[in-house]
Amino acid sequence: MLRQRNFITLGTFDGVHLGHRALFSRLEQLSVLHRMQPLVLYFSYPPKTLLSPRPEMTVLSTPPEKKHLLSQCLDFRPLSLDFQGYREYSAGQFFKKILMEKYRCGGILAGPDFAFGKNRQGNDSFLKEVCAQEGLSFEILPFYDAADGTKISSSLIRKTLAEGKIPQANAMLGRLYSLQGRVVSGKRLGRKLGFPTANLDINFYKLLPLGVFAVKVRVGKKFYRGICNIGFRPTVNPIDSVIPLTEVHILDFHQSIYGRRIEVFFYDKIRGEVKFNGLDELKAQLAHDKQTAKEWISDKELQS
Repeated sequence: MLRQRNFITLGTFDGVHLGHRALFSRLEQLSVLHRMQPLVLYFSYPPKTLLSPRPEMTVLSTPPEKKHLLSQCLDFRPLSLDFQGYREYSAGQFFKKILMEKYRCGGILAGPDFAFGKNRQGNDSFLKEVCAQEGLSFEILPFYDAADGTKISSSLIRKTLAEGKIPQANAMLGRLYSLQGRVVSGKRLGRKLGFPTANLDINFYKLLPLGVFAVKVRVGKKFYRGICNIGFRPTVNPIDSVIPLTEVHILDFHQSIYGRRIEVFFYDKIRGEVKFNGLDELKAQLAHDKQTAKEWISDKELQS
């Protein structure tokens, strides 16, 4: 007896935003309609990132984050694709060898801007033609519109985050934007100022919005309020680096967490990074930032 065929959607799914979730919902509908198994194939990193001469800070979700996000919204296991192994495949080769032969494709659902194969030749026109030739079902799902009519895409979310518009980006993601990192040793200046910070080692590719933010911080299974500074520390010990420094001050927290991984959830931007006239001015501003975070993040929002 032949194995059941798969109704497939494939892509990068960077951020696993509301548009992606709508795509997965439609995939499950189509798989039931056509009596097939649903299958999500995804690239761990966007091919554009891996091919870019400046790939730093260009992704919304690292591979572990993406795997976790996908597991939260799918009732079946998605499969990752090795871009480097397939990057020289033409659209025809990828369709035949990967989709048809390896994954027993019985139908394809694609997003409006998706393409595969060398030089992105596997676009909607190509798919419409080859699916018709093979007798496969094929559907393009239009962009998912936000409440204000905005067409949601990963590139728009990246742009919105880079502009510091955190609530707007969160609305398109359907969740709070977050990052994970291991706590590493720093200069310990924050401790001297009365605001100890956890310096985070962040994935090179992870998008980091610049500024000071009100955040929720997950340490183990518990959540705390915090303020997160992402920047180049212009007032004291400026850093000369392409990647900014990520520092988190966790409110009402007194544990040593060096070496542990923590997660930071972005609630809203408090301000941009500023060069202050001395440590007293910096300390006063940090106290104000701390109070802002307390006011913005209620006890109910902290636990939600």
